[in-house]
Amino acid sequence: MYEAVRAHPEGQSTVARLAKRAADYGYEGVVVRNHSGTRADYDADAIADEYGIDVVDGVEIRADDPEQASGSVGNFRPSNTILALEGGTDALNRFAVEQAKIDVLAGPMAGDGDVNHVLAKAAAENGVRIEFDLSGVLRASGGRRVRAIQSLRKLEEIVDYYDAPYVASADPASHLELRAPRELRAVGEEIGLSSEFVEDGLAEWGRLAERNRHVHSESFIEPGVERGRYEEES
Repeated sequence: MYEAVRAHPEGQSTVARLAKRAADYGYEGVVVRNHSGTRADYDADAIADEYGIDVVDGVEIRADDPEQASGSVGNFRPSNTILALEGGTDALNRFAVEQAKIDVLAGPMAGDGDVNHVLAKAAAENGVRIEFDLSGVLRASGGRRVRAIQSLRKLEEIVDYYDAPYVASADPASHLELRAPRELRAVGEEIGLSSEFVEDGLAEWGRLAERNRHVHSESFIEPGVERGRYEEES
């Protein structure tokens, strides 16, 4: 299982500190998902070697509208293993699920955002993972927490019905906000999501990273076609 984290300077903890805590909690990897304007400076290989945990480079695009988002996708897709787009408006949510180059629609139910059957079907067709953001359940209170729970329950029904791909995250911006997988599974069960559903959402980050690394490798040409020994020597 993997967790997607926000590191310094966007978060309060360095990538190394987050990776160490995640390894202690039993995660296999972390995805660094800082917004494009707050890139973290870190040596993924060195951290992985020290703590025995996979460190995946990623970016989460924040845009005002689909036109701005489109330019950012072109700029950041080639240099990042995982590319997410921050949703939260109907226009950005729709744009994200229609773009196969985008891996994850992050925070789709934030702000005025919503996910309906049309968006879920598009996400399934284009392989865009819809994020189940558990931060509102863990760190909000009162009415905000109630709305977060209601939104996640609604989202689960739609995603399950249309078999749309998804990821799950507590969206930690500090090593103190990290929660062990067993804790997140328990939170899921408390709010109406099965522990298996949450676990699969955490694992999906790792599967996504593995797929993208393969696609970006020199041996990959297109689905079903890879460069072999003879092509390399010619």
